[in-house]
Amino acid sequence: MSRSDSLSSPCSDLLSQPMLSRRGLLGIALLAGGAGLLPRSLFAATDSAAAGQWPHVARLVTGYVDAGKLAGAVALMGRGTEAPVTIARGVGTLGDPRGIDADSLFRAYSMTKPITGMGVMMLIDEGKMQLDQPLADFLPKFARMQVQVKPDGSMTDLRPARTAITIRHLLTHTSGLGYTITQQGPIKAAYEAAGLVPAQVSRIPVPNFTTPHPLPSLAAFADRLADMPLVYEPGTTWSYSVSLDLLGHVIELVTGQPLDRFLADRIFGPCGMTSSGFRVAPANRERLTTNYAVVADHLVPLDPAPTSVYLDAPAYPFGGAGLVTSPRDYDRFLEMLLGYGTIRGRRVMSEKAVRLGTSDLLPPGIDTGPIGEGNFGFGAGGEVGRGADAGTYGWAGAAGTVGFINYRAGLRAGFYAQFMPPGVLKAPKEFPLAVRADLPAAKVPS
Repeated sequence: MSRSDSLSSPCSDLLSQPMLSRRGLLGIALLAGGAGLLPRSLFAATDSAAAGQWPHVARLVTGYVDAGKLAGAVALMGRGTEAPVTIARGVGTLGDPRGIDADSLFRAYSMTKPITGMGVMMLIDEGKMQLDQPLADFLPKFARMQVQVKPDGSMTDLRPARTAITIRHLLTHTSGLGYTITQQGPIKAAYEAAGLVPAQVSRIPVPNFTTPHPLPSLAAFADRLADMPLVYEPGTTWSYSVSLDLLGHVIELVTGQPLDRFLADRIFGPCGMTSSGFRVAPANRERLTTNYAVVADHLVPLDPAPTSVYLDAPAYPFGGAGLVTSPRDYDRFLEMLLGYGTIRGRRVMSEKAVRLGTSDLLPPGIDTGPIGEGNFGFGAGGEVGRGADAGTYGWAGAAGTVGFINYRAGLRAGFYAQFMPPGVLKAPKEFPLAVRADLPAAKVPS
């Protein structure tokens, strides 16, 4: 069984249609920008050619920016190991004449989850943990968890969990853990009061956005989380959660490295992701875009680039929502996955680890109704296709980004914008459909 409630928080990743099919799309945040007068930056010469190759994508990007609904947007599409095609329009910050491009920096939010998930797959492949190993082997406090009798109900009406949380459960959001962007009632309030909100939005106090006092480390995060009751029995329900953040601490325990150092050494460096991390380096600050909020149909800076909260180091690396990256960098991660662990002749992961991580890892009997009417499964931190939609893997972020691969088409694709809250613009949802419309009909099954 699976939760069918919509995710209504400003930072949520909405679950809608599956990828490259009208039956569904990767779970994505439909986040918005308002109308306003924007400078009109022309496509670069390379983008003019790209617009001819990808006309539906070009119309999508151009339409949203020229209508004043987005300050700027970038789309990258690539086949196999070919260099990506870039379509970019607009600016990273209103009032700044510099155009947005493939090297602009974006808050990836939950697009961090597939990267953390693949880090876990590396360690499974190396025998340092097992897919179905109990979490309590690494964190003994999780050995005797309590479960809410009624999900999101009383914090005292609890029963002992019958099933141990496993690494598989954490990778696939079936651990029973909560999330302030999905839960309601007392447990949501308890998570917030305990500082169990592993993300950052702005230095500016914003109505309806939680600004917790951050915990000092991932170890403290894991310790405090173990004191909370589970919302669901492990292995029974797909419910979006903080599980990838918790896996970040498991990575630290297994490797003896801080999570950010592990990801830099094992994924960012080998993939050539030179602009990716949990903090924007001073040398890169001019490339950071502004994240906008919609207020009365106007774009209002929510996290202005010149004073962004991402210019400072976070309390700890948020493995589920903390990454800042460029479209070019994230495309390199997707290219590595599309190459079954290799990029430009360099092996980053084993083929076995990639194949397992991009496969459906959900426990038997899980209904994924909220993820595209049940047509999709879940892998290592990202959604995967089933049936006619097999071969897709990816996820999206709460500020208007989405990235995915399709093995059948030999395709990688990403859309990047910066806007909140959800439910106003459908650009990330429409992007995969535009990509599909621009592909030869024989490449991707209907």
